[in-house]
This record gives sequence, C-alpha cells and structure tokens, in this order.
Amino acid sequence: MLDKARYIVVEGPIGAGKSSLARRLAERLPADDVLFEQPAANPFLGRFYQNMERWALPTQISFLFQRIDQLAEFAAGNPNRRIVSDFILQKDPLFAALNLPADELALYQRVFDNMMPPTLPRPDLVIYLQARPDTLMERIRRRGMDAERHITEHYVQRVAERFARFFYQYDAAPLFIVDAEVLNPVDHDDDFELLLDRLRHMRSYREFFAYAG
Repeated sequence: MLDKARYIVVEGPIGAGKSSLARRLAERLPADDVLFEQPAANPFLGRFYQNMERWALPTQISFLFQRIDQLAEFAAGNPNRRIVSDFILQKDPLFAALNLPADELALYQRVFDNMMPPTLPRPDLVIYLQARPDTLMERIRRRGMDAERHITEHYVQRVAERFARFFYQYDAAPLFIVDAEVLNPVDHDDDFELLLDRLRHMRSYREFFAYAG
C-alpha cells in the first residue's frame, strides 16, 4: 500500500504526533511535496485557547481558508507527484461542531459548503494516530508551545472523542489506525521501521496497528 500511495495523510487529535510523523514519513519516502497545517499562521489561535467562546468562529474560518488554499495549490500541480499531508479537509467541521454554538455553527456550515472545492483530491492512504487524553496532554505540555499553554485536559478529551467517532465512520480512503499510546514512530526508530513495514504490507481497507502481546 505505502509504495503505491501518492497522496498520504497523517491525522489525529492534538498531541498525537501527526505533523512530526508526516514530516518523518515525507523525508523517508521521499515525498515530492508536503501539505502541513500552519497553526502559527492563524492569528486567532492563541486567543482561542484563552477564550474559546469568543474566538472559536474566526479561528475556524481562518483554518478553513488556509486548508482550502493549500488544497487548491495541490490540485493544480502535477497529479503524479507524491504528497504527504497532516490534515484532511473533511475533518474541519469536527472542530466547528465541537466549539461553536448553534447559530455560529450554521453560519460556518454555509461557508464550508460554499467554499468546498467541487472536486477534492482523494487520499490513497490515511494514517490515524490515537492515544488517551492524558497521554495527549502530556505531549502537549512537553512541546511547550506558547499558544497551547491554556489547553485543558477536558478539551483534549472532547477532541479525542470526536476524532474517534469521525474515523469510526470514515470510509473515504484506506485507513491505517495506529495505537500511539504504545507505539511512538516519531521518536523511536524501531517503531517507525515497524510502521513502514506494516504499511507496505497493508492489504485491507482498514487495519489497526499495535504491539502484540
């Protein structure tokens, strides 16, 4: 599966290590290009974590435009090049439903529906990293990003639950679910090599990867 995939996405809740793994994967393959979320380019993100009710809508809209612009550039390029990304656009409403009140969510949904490109590149492979909220929270604290200082474990738990529900129903592309609770392919070379081997031998449309025994 891995060797044939041209458009690979690594996804997961905040703290799961999706961007770090996507970067390592892109270097190893290698990828011709990368599509990474740019939280530092969102001027509302830091304020959102301090006051979610006040800043959720502009934060969400800013990320939506950012992701759509990136995907538009991707779609306009060479379709045969290999791309590694750390987001899929279809998960964008997940955060909107989590953070917005009903009236703002309705407004966001109208914007999302009207901005959605008529044709979206379909991933050849999606890698979903999952872990317990306390593990995610520990990793968030460890990386020490200033904008994330106000994140609470309760919020992280809600995000993780939404991701679990989203990917439980996800069938738009082959899905490889990684137990990032016990596997750390970002920091541990052995885990990374195991991940690559399992991805290369992936045969089913949906597989789960964790240590046996």
